[in-house]
Amino acid sequence: MSRKPIWPKIPAAFVRAMLAGHSALGLAFAALIYIVCFSGAVAVFTTEFRRWENPTSPVVHDVTPDVIERTLTQTLAKAPWAHHVFITLPTDDAPLIRVMVQPDHEDKAHKDITWVADAQGNLKQETVDAWSNFQAFLHVRLHLPDAWGGFVVGLTGVALLSSLISGILSHPRVFKDAFSLRLGTNKRLQEADLHNRIGVWGLPFHIIVSLTGAFLGLTTIVVGVLALAVFKGDVNKAYALFTGPHPIDDPRPAPQPDIKNILFDLKSREPHAVPTYIMIEHPGEEGAAIAVSAETRGKLSRGEMHVYDRKAKYLGNWGWEKGTTGQKIYSTLSPLHFGWFGGWPLKVIYGVLGMGLAAVTSSGIAIWLARRRDKGRPAPTWERLWTATVWSQPLAYSLTAICALITRSDNVLLPVWGGASLTILVLALFTPVRILSAGLRVAGSLGLMAVVATHAALWPPMANIDPIVWYMHAVLIGLAIILLWSARASVLAARNPQS
Repeated sequence: MSRKPIWPKIPAAFVRAMLAGHSALGLAFAALIYIVCFSGAVAVFTTEFRRWENPTSPVVHDVTPDVIERTLTQTLAKAPWAHHVFITLPTDDAPLIRVMVQPDHEDKAHKDITWVADAQGNLKQETVDAWSNFQAFLHVRLHLPDAWGGFVVGLTGVALLSSLISGILSHPRVFKDAFSLRLGTNKRLQEADLHNRIGVWGLPFHIIVSLTGAFLGLTTIVVGVLALAVFKGDVNKAYALFTGPHPIDDPRPAPQPDIKNILFDLKSREPHAVPTYIMIEHPGEEGAAIAVSAETRGKLSRGEMHVYDRKAKYLGNWGWEKGTTGQKIYSTLSPLHFGWFGGWPLKVIYGVLGMGLAAVTSSGIAIWLARRRDKGRPAPTWERLWTATVWSQPLAYSLTAICALITRSDNVLLPVWGGASLTILVLALFTPVRILSAGLRVAGSLGLMAVVATHAALWPPMANIDPIVWYMHAVLIGLAIILLWSARASVLAARNPQS
C-alpha cells in the first residue's frame, strides 16, 4: 500500500518553492544558526558553570532578612562608591549568596566586583565568572556591540524559525515518516532521515526557542518602534512600561536602605512568593530605589519585581506577573528560551534538544553538499569548511575554558576562541574531509578531558568543594567519550563503500 502525504492537496509547485526557500535560508544563515544553537545548548547551564568556575564558594540554602541586611552592610563598607548593588539569593539551582557592585559610569577608578557570602551574610572571596560570562555572551550577542549583537542573534532566530516552517511545508510526508530511518544506506539518505526525524521530534522545542530568541534579540528594535508609534520617539518612556515605578531622584547622602523591613513587607504582601534577587540603585543616596524579584511557584515568569524606596515604602511592581498581557508574555521569554523554570531535569532536556537543533543545521548543509556531489558538482572546499565549522567548537570551547581557569581573566577568551576557530578553518583547506572530521572530534574529546584535568589540578578534591563540580566533570567526561565514539564511527563510515 502506498503511503499518502499528510497534506496531499499541497500543489507540487508550492512544495518545490518551499524547499528552495528552505535551502536558501539554511545556506545563507547556516554558520550563524549553528553557532547560536551550539552556544545556546551550553548557555542553558550558565548557573552550573558559574558554580563550577568558583568551586569553593559557600553553599547556602536558606537566608533570613537579618543575613541579607548584614551582607548589604558589609558590601557598602567594602564598596562605599557602589552605584548599583545586586544581591542574588539562594535558589535550588544556585544555592549561593552572590553580591555584585557596579560603580557610576563616570567613575573610572573602580570596576564591577562580585563577592559570595556565607550563611551568616559575611562576604567571602571575590568570584571570577570569566568563562561563564564568555559563553553566555557568545550566545546572547556573539560578543558584538550590544545593539548589533542582539540584532544579529534576533535575525538568526527569525531565519531559524522561517527555516523550520519552510522545512515542514516542503516535506508533506515529514510526519507520516516520523519514525522512518534508513541507517546504513546511502549517506545522503541517512543524513536526510536524521535531519527530518530530529527536526520533527523536537519541533515544539525548536519553535519555542527560535521564536523567543527572535523576540529577545530584537527587543531593542521592538522598543524603538513602540517609542516611535506611541511616545514620539522617546525610548525612555517606552522602557518605563517594563520597569515600573521609581522613587524621585534625590542625590543627598543617606544611610543604608531598610532591607529588613522591605523583605518583611514583601512577605506580608506576597506570602507565597520567594525572593530571588534584590537590585539597589544609588544605595548611598536619599533617592535610593530597591527592587525585589520574587517568584511565585507555578507561574512561568522571571518573577515579579516589587519596588520600594529606602524607607521600605511600597511603590508598586513592574507587572511581570501582575501587569498587562504583554508584560506577562515578555516576562516568560527568558525562562522559556533557556529552560530556567523546571529544575535540572528540564535543563538537561533543553541541552540535549539544543544540540539536536545544532545537529539539524549541520546535517542540512551535509545533505546539500551530498546532493551536489551526487549530481556531479562536488564542492570539496565547502565540505571541508563546513566540517571545520561544526567540529571546531568542542575544541575551541575547551581551549577557552582552560585559559579562563588558569588566568582567571576574560581578556584573552574571545581571541582564543576566534583564533582557534579561524586556524581550524584555514587548516581545513589543506586537509581531507574524512581526516578532518575524525581528527577534530578526537581533538575536541582530548580538549574536554584537559578541561577536567586542569580544574582538578587547580582545585584538588576537598571537603568544602561545591558538589556541582563532580556532576560537571562527569558530564564533560561523558561528552568526551561520545566524541571519541563518533570519531570511530566516522572512520568506519569512511571505509564503507556505500558512504
